[in-house]
Amino acid sequence: MSIEYDEKGKFYTDIITKQPVSVVIQTSLHLIRGFVHVRQGERLKNELENDEVFLAVTNASVVGADEKVLFAVPFMAVRRSQIVWVMPLEEKPEDMSA
Repeated sequence: MSIEYDEKGKFYTDIITKQPVSVVIQTSLHLIRGFVHVRQGERLKNELENDEVFLAVTNASVVGADEKVLFAVPFMAVRRSQIVWVMPLEEKPEDMSA
């Protein structure tokens, strides 16, 4: 890992900090649950608009129509052209949980 400093003391590294976002992804054939990692300070939408061919998903589970997990893997690369929609999963706000 290299660390560079500018004249103001700000440092730059090769490591990019990302936050995991729990998502449900609907492809043309399957429903996938897992985590998409988004750069700190950016939105999930920014990650989805990336020009890369594949979207990295960690702790991915492919779910069948009967809600049973067909298979689960620690990492999956999903072809972006096959994605129909993506929904972030968030904990319910306290006022909506009642």
